[in-house]
Amino acid sequence: MFRRLGVLVVAAIALSRAPVFAHDVWIEPTTFSPEPGQIVGVRLRVGQDLLGDSLLLDPALVNQFVVVDAAGRRPVVRRVGDDPAGLLRVAMPGLLVIGYRSNPSATELTAEKFNQYLKEEGLDTVAALRARRNETGASGRELFSRCAKSLVLSGSPSEAQGDRLLGFTLELVAERNPYAIRAGQDLPVRLTYQNRPLAGALVVAMNSLNPSEKLAARTDNDGRVRFRLRPGGMWLVKAVHMVQAPAGTNAEWESLWASLTFELRTTNAEGN
Repeated sequence: MFRRLGVLVVAAIALSRAPVFAHDVWIEPTTFSPEPGQIVGVRLRVGQDLLGDSLLLDPALVNQFVVVDAAGRRPVVRRVGDDPAGLLRVAMPGLLVIGYRSNPSATELTAEKFNQYLKEEGLDTVAALRARRNETGASGRELFSRCAKSLVLSGSPSEAQGDRLLGFTLELVAERNPYAIRAGQDLPVRLTYQNRPLAGALVVAMNSLNPSEKLAARTDNDGRVRFRLRPGGMWLVKAVHMVQAPAGTNAEWESLWASLTFELRTTNAEGN
């Protein structure tokens, strides 16, 4: 599929620890439309513009790896060092919310790469603070962690079933079931930080069929953006938030990367 063209390049970058800022992490299940009783592989992907390679599960980095459905919350079966990184069985029809939360990792970027990272991810406040401190020419020492989610639908869509907060530090939540929206309807998405709406953050949406055509908006005072998404293909919605790192961590900044994936079926264009 779309990942093949960039696999070798992305893998080489990942292994060399070159610009970490270029790498989104997202969940790409083996199917977004499983049957009840079916086993779904939960693949973790790392890359840029939806060109990605497998992110193998490192148990030392896993904070949470869970799935939530109508029956409640349970762990995803982990497959350490393998792809897919996890497995789950669909117990019943309905919407499943899959979540992966990593522990922080440390990295240091040169001033040029760090400044480019801040620009590309819309982290203007951090860039301005560095400028006031005369740190624009300094490298950036950072802790980063991932907060990835995916929405999978078994059976027919229902407005009564929707995404929900998993309690991740930074989290994107679709405020309508994306499988139930029709052509011409907006999808409202809310971004929360520490379970509170995060205002002024850049949120980007891209589609697997044409990832170069991105939609972008900054969250309002309620942490909300609205996107009118065309049907067909997998959508990735992403956001990055950066704060000053806690004392004693040997880092200056802490970033959190949130992502949300789902599929918009072509039947959405015709109504359900």
